[in-house]
Amino acid sequence: MKVSIFIILTVGLSFFLCSFSESQAETYSLTVRVENLRNEKGVVQFALYNKDGSIPDEDYKNYCRLEKARIANGKSEIIFKNLPKGKYALNILHDENNNGKVDKGLLLPKEGIGFSNYQSIGLRNRPNFSKASFELKADKRINVKAIYM
Repeated sequence: MKVSIFIILTVGLSFFLCSFSESQAETYSLTVRVENLRNEKGVVQFALYNKDGSIPDEDYKNYCRLEKARIANGKSEIIFKNLPKGKYALNILHDENNNGKVDKGLLLPKEGIGFSNYQSIGLRNRPNFSKASFELKADKRINVKAIYM
């Protein structure tokens, strides 16, 4: 009987102590800034991705988070909060007509687009998650260039 009381007390004490030591996963903030926007029409749409193969994503179906921000003085900024440690990539759209999609001329976008780690986009420099991705293991600030074609 003493053994069963000891076991019950040990298990109960273990559950009690575990409730205090339960640690939440650390999360971080990602601040994204876009400058040199050609006008202040519409908004900037910020799409955040966390899976290989998720970009390019012209229809915005593969993102893990999507935010929009106003434009002031040719700049826009957003803060993604509570992001777990991991690998991320970012796509921006200067959505001048505020319709949530990439508007195209013949083949090229009519509005500004951009990706993390990209200064230009072309046939030999097409965006993909591998090239656009970065590690998030602390609060981070990045700048993304808006590219107008």
